Amino acid sequence: MKKTITFICFSIFLSISINAQMSREGRKKIKALKVAYLTEQMNLTTAEAEKFWPVYNTYNTTQYSIRNNYKASVKKVEKEYEDLSSVSEEEAKKLVALKLVTDKKLYDSQEKFTKKIESIISYKKILKLQIAEMEFGRKLMRKYKHRDRDSDRKN
Repeated sequence: MKKTITFICFSIFLSISINAQMSREGRKKIKALKVAYLTEQMNLTTAEAEKFWPVYNTYNTTQYSIRNNYKASVKKVEKEYEDLSSVSEEEAKKLVALKLVTDKKLYDSQEKFTKKIESIISYKKILKLQIAEMEFGRKLMRKYKHRDRDSDRKN
């Protein structure tokens, strides 16, 4: 149980830290890079892209909102308690349950998105999208990891 809560808090802290470091321009740049990367990896035609991106952007906004609601709840608990070890068992249980509900909402959103885009792009391209999203996330994390390492060396 402690490991789960620690993992959840670490994941959220990492996400918050990355978001805090990025400016609006940085986020816009990353979004543009992501659009270009996904379009290239999926090999979208112009007609597919015109239909796909509005649906994807709505889906992405929904996913972001679901995650942010969860993060806000965890932040609230973090403010109430100085240390995770002082979180009550009942509060920890609520957070774990909230994480499960959040994961279900994220899954439901993804399932709904897949149903919408199956009439726009093929399942092969949907699979390419899923893989490309993971790869883009990994590449982004590696880039920030190297950037942080390089800035540590300069200091």
